[in-house]
Amino acid sequence: MDPLTGDGVSLRDFRSEDFDDWFAVVGDDRVTDWMAFATHTPESGRKMLDGVIERSAQESRPDYMLAVTRLDDDRVIGFVRLAPGVHKGAKLGYAIGADHWGHGYATTACRLILDFAFGPLALHRVTAAIGPENAASIAVVDRLAFSYEGHLRDHVFTNNAWRDSLLYSILADEWAAGTPRD
Repeated sequence: MDPLTGDGVSLRDFRSEDFDDWFAVVGDDRVTDWMAFATHTPESGRKMLDGVIERSAQESRPDYMLAVTRLDDDRVIGFVRLAPGVHKGAKLGYAIGADHWGHGYATTACRLILDFAFGPLALHRVTAAIGPENAASIAVVDRLAFSYEGHLRDHVFTNNAWRDSLLYSILADEWAAGTPRD
């Protein structure tokens, strides 16, 4: 897939040589504390990245796990994932390395993948499930005009404990309208 570019950020397919930067994200407790998966070891991180690369090469791609890079540097600073499902819907996930927090990269990366979701993929609905304590991630979906749908109890088992999630969604016509949140 061709890279998607936006305000200071590019989304591209992962490559094997991205491992060190990838592992700086998925192997960092500061990041994975917020994720639906536990912190990876180098071995499990390599296996995960190999799976991402393998899935991206499939003709009928099951998901879009894309590397987030800055436009001025091709090194991976995070990822965004769009997982299409049934009824023209998809799940959105994202993470930015802790050393890059607070610069708007997650918002820009999500904006790019949502343009792709509602444009070329012609999806109808995208959801995001976020841990209730993850104020930064909630701020991202708020900035992108997602609607809060509800509280999912014991939604994911991660880091040896059950965690609730808050469910947010946005529909194609809402995205097309571009109505900003107050």
